[in-house]
Amino acid sequence: MYCLELAGEASDEAFAILEAERAAATAVDRVAPGLATARGVRLDRVPTLAYTHHVSELVGRTDASVESAVALLTAASFDREGSVAVRGRDVRSSSDVSTSAAERALGGVLVDRGFAVDLDDPDHVLRALFSADTCLLAWEAAASVRDFGTRSPTDRPFFQPGSMDPMDARAYVNLAAGPALPDATVVDPMCGTGGILLEAGLVGARGVGNDAQWKMARGARENLAALLPDADWDVVRGDATALPLRDDAADAVVFDAPYGRQSKIARHELSDLVEGALSEAVRVAPAAVLVADRPWDDEAEAAGWRVDDRFERRVHKSLDRHVLVLSRR
Repeated sequence: MYCLELAGEASDEAFAILEAERAAATAVDRVAPGLATARGVRLDRVPTLAYTHHVSELVGRTDASVESAVALLTAASFDREGSVAVRGRDVRSSSDVSTSAAERALGGVLVDRGFAVDLDDPDHVLRALFSADTCLLAWEAAASVRDFGTRSPTDRPFFQPGSMDPMDARAYVNLAAGPALPDATVVDPMCGTGGILLEAGLVGARGVGNDAQWKMARGARENLAALLPDADWDVVRGDATALPLRDDAADAVVFDAPYGRQSKIARHELSDLVEGALSEAVRVAPAAVLVADRPWDDEAEAAGWRVDDRFERRVHKSLDRHVLVLSRR
C-alpha cells in the first residue's frame, strides 16, 4: 500500500485523486484531508503528476497523536538499514499535533532500532502525516517535480493573455492520456500558445497541435521549439472541426474551448465549433478532456462520448472552468 499527499485545495481532492488514478496509481482512496492511499503505484510516473506532492510506502495508520504514532512505529516491522530522517506534516493545518515533537519522538524510536540520523542526505525518509484525526506513517518513495513556476506563460517567447496555468495543463494531459503514458500521442485541436502540448511533451508524449489562426500556430511552434527542443511534436494551422488526422491517430485529445459568449470564432458559431471539435476528437482518439467556461455534456454525448467524470473548478470570482473527462462510447 502507498500513501499519497495531495496538492491543491480541499476542493481539488477528487480532481487530484482521479489524476493520480489515471496516470500513476490504482485503487486510490481518500482517507483524510489531503491524504489518500493507493493499492499500487507506477513510481516512475509520480514525478509527472500535478496534484500529488509525494508518494510513500505505507507503514500504517493510527489516530493523530504523537503517542499513537510512536506506538505504531514501535510495533511495525520493516527491512531497512542506514541513515534516516523524519519529516512531520500537519496537513492543511488540520490537526493540533506538534510536528517537531513527532519528529523527535519517532526519530528516537528509529535510533533505538539501529538507524543513524542524517537530516541532510538520509538513505530513508519517514513521513509522519497528521490530518484531522488521522496519522499515516510512510517511507518516502517518490515525489512530483514542482517546477511549474519556471514555465509561467508570461515567460515564454510567445505569450497571449488567457494562457492556461502549467500545473492545470499537466493535470488535464494526465487525465486524458494517463493510461497510455509515456508512449502516447496527445492532440490539442485549439492549441493556442501551446501550453497543453508543452506539458504533454514534458511527460513523454508526442504532442500534435492545431489552431485556426496563423498567429497562434506560429506562436505555439516558437514556444515548443524553445522549450521542447528535443521532443517529438508538430503544429499545423487548420479547422478544429476538420482535423487533418486519420482515424485513431492519437491516444487522447485535450482542448480548452473558447470562453465568453462571442457569436463567432473564425468562421464558426461557438456552439458549432465545439460540437464539431468534439465529433472530430471522437474520431481521432478514444479519450479526451474538454475544458470550457460552461457545461458541454449534451454536445459531448451527442458526438459519441461518454462523460466519465466532470469537475467545476474556480479560476476567479467571474470564471469557473468546467472539465469533462470523456471516453469514446
